[in-house]
Amino acid sequence: MPLYEHIFLARQDASNAQVEQLTKEFSDIIEETGGKVVKTEYWGLKSLAYKIKKNRKAHYALLNIDAPHEAVAEMERRMSLSPDIIRFMTVRVEEHETEPSVMMRKSDRDDARGGRGGVRGQGGGFRGDRPARSGDRPAATRARAREGDNVTTGTEE
Repeated sequence: MPLYEHIFLARQDASNAQVEQLTKEFSDIIEETGGKVVKTEYWGLKSLAYKIKKNRKAHYALLNIDAPHEAVAEMERRMSLSPDIIRFMTVRVEEHETEPSVMMRKSDRDDARGGRGGVRGQGGGFRGDRPARSGDRPAATRARAREGDNVTTGTEE
């Protein structure tokens, strides 16, 4: 049977228990139609890049599915009818990952940040070959700014 990875996003005002119930409901649909859910992961409540159906956040969940196409199609049909599901995506894969997904590996995410701990505003960073700030403006503008001229109109007072 074909293998699929399925991710769905549930409304932000749904509780964790409701999301777990949705996951179980959709897993039951797969099993009723001749497939099986190999692995489920709940990724938590995360911020969205943009509003989707008036939601700024969503509960993310992953299902690894081993089922015929008809079972996945039926699950997607019922998801599209559910008011609690705001988005979903199913991708056919060659094989399932045996270890936890990338979203569940916290240590990898911390290492990718360079050990900073994710705090913004610390360190300043390397500016590379960027010129000094005073050299960014044209010479005429710098001269007028030093003389106290009206830079917006270009007339002297």
